[in-house]
Amino acid sequence: MFKRARNPKNIPGIYNYCDRWCERCTFTGRCLNYDGNEKRYSEEDNNEFWEDIRKVFEETKEMLQYIAEKEGIDLDNLPPDPEFEKKSEQRRENAENHKLSKMAEQYIEIVKAWFDSNNDMLQEKENTFNQQIKIGLKQEEIEKTVKTINDSIEVIRWYKPQIYVKLMRALSNDDDLFDIEPDDEYQSDADGSAKVALLGMDRSIAAWGQLQNHLHEISDEIIDILVLLEKLRRNTETHFPKARSFVRPGFDEILPLFR
Repeated sequence: MFKRARNPKNIPGIYNYCDRWCERCTFTGRCLNYDGNEKRYSEEDNNEFWEDIRKVFEETKEMLQYIAEKEGIDLDNLPPDPEFEKKSEQRRENAENHKLSKMAEQYIEIVKAWFDSNNDMLQEKENTFNQQIKIGLKQEEIEKTVKTINDSIEVIRWYKPQIYVKLMRALSNDDDLFDIEPDDEYQSDADGSAKVALLGMDRSIAAWGQLQNHLHEISDEIIDILVLLEKLRRNTETHFPKARSFVRPGFDEILPLFR
């Protein structure tokens, strides 16, 4: 792990503010997190998967022990910090009860209900497109439409839970938990997490717009979802006014190939 971390190609901290969609990321070759988890598994590889997970845990444990010894920290005798634990628990509860997290939860429920109720319609639509392609009816145009619909659905499904997760992290770190005095160069983790959530909303809104263009029969249902998502986006921007300007390592920088 230390050897991989010293790789000059890697962008420090790039994995802290990404959307975890490695298959669509152009920075996998410069990401330490991907470097350590790049293997992909099939259902038949279950035993191999858990063995690799065990090795990662062992490697991480060894790394923590090494750092602790270097810093003179006894991991087996760390003093409890009730005040910190109480504050952390209160932050979590506040985040869970915040209007942004509630709206994000509502979005998850509405999207799930939408897919549940429209699954048959989407399947019928796909069958119709396949029949049209077979008879050679505007094949190129139909294939493009099918790809757009499938890509949009994939985007919506990917960001549906992540918007909530990133907002929870942003809300949980919304003020100065560790009494750090910010300066002009300081960037709040809350703003970085909120930015990732906002980008997920941006892409989801675009994806829903694509579906609306191609699924006219349920356009009104999609409008209702778009209204909720746009309201969530505006409220997030209001609550985290610096989120959009947060500079994420790698993604929002112009970087040389090697540092």
